[in-house]
Amino acid sequence: MKDNKLLKIEELARQTVEDKLNQLTERKKRLDKYRPLPPALVKNLEDWFKVELTYTSNAIEGNTLTRQETALVVEKGITVEGKSLQEHLEAINHAQALEFIKALVKKKREELIEADILAIHKIMLAKIDDTNAGKYRTVSVRIAGSTVIIPNALKVPDLMSGFVKWLNQPNADHAIKIAADAHYRLVSIHPFVDGNGRTARLMMNLLLMQEGYPPALIRKEDRRRYINSIEQGQLGGDLKDYYKIVSEAVERSLDIYLEALEPKETKEGVKINKLLKIGELAKETGETVCTIRFWTKEGLLTVKDFTKGGYQLYEPSMAEQVKEIRRLQNKERLTIAEIKERLKSRLDFV
Repeated sequence: MKDNKLLKIEELARQTVEDKLNQLTERKKRLDKYRPLPPALVKNLEDWFKVELTYTSNAIEGNTLTRQETALVVEKGITVEGKSLQEHLEAINHAQALEFIKALVKKKREELIEADILAIHKIMLAKIDDTNAGKYRTVSVRIAGSTVIIPNALKVPDLMSGFVKWLNQPNADHAIKIAADAHYRLVSIHPFVDGNGRTARLMMNLLLMQEGYPPALIRKEDRRRYINSIEQGQLGGDLKDYYKIVSEAVERSLDIYLEALEPKETKEGVKINKLLKIGELAKETGETVCTIRFWTKEGLLTVKDFTKGGYQLYEPSMAEQVKEIRRLQNKERLTIAEIKERLKSRLDFV
């Protein structure tokens, strides 16, 4: 029997998780008030999330493509010098898998089947490992650097059948907890030779999107916390830290949507000009997101602030600078270095 002190600690942990989930429910209600969302905003955010989710999910697994390089591969189909073919394919495949789960969002959780999970995995490993793509493992595996014991391969089909039965049954838990539990259960079964983490994160995001939540963004910088929290649950059954990380990831995504819809306020409550996300700046100027990223990287555009998730925000005045950069390129045929010098000279004169 557990002593009273331990029981009180566990009860407090449950209350903390429940309080956080209630807060996220209120955030989603704020977002729901704006539905249906403007089509242009939806497209911009979906394009941004496609790159960001692909970058972060692959980075967690060790892919070395940067955020900008991932955008080039996903949006432009450009090969990045010095990066492996597998890293390129991981980016392409993840972006395609995201498109696939958008179709599955039309289903209900109770209607998902094993074939859906296998299809997601098959896309993830296409042209990387076609032998094992979309197939359960038949060999034993271990997680590098971990003492967690993975289920025997012979048990995987039954475990996956049980997973889907659990997924399909009525569940009164909060939608975010169900999605988090699905991720944890799937990654703990470890049904595939490779691609378990990416498939589990896509599964979690599919369940969130089915309930009207944006996909959860687990950042690269949270990689160690995230992995440790899963291992902590697998070794001792304590999922408090894991639920916290998933809740933070959902909150981050909700805030990205709300920040795009709700103007910022000063301390006095006066509305101020809303800073532009990269997709909004691209739409306003008729440029691509990749172009804006490149010009920012080259120092032609200035980032004013960052969201809670660490993403760039621009002053509305940057729209005019974007147009000026394009004019200098097209009309005066200036190089990037020459444009940079011209812009610097103009600012120094002012």
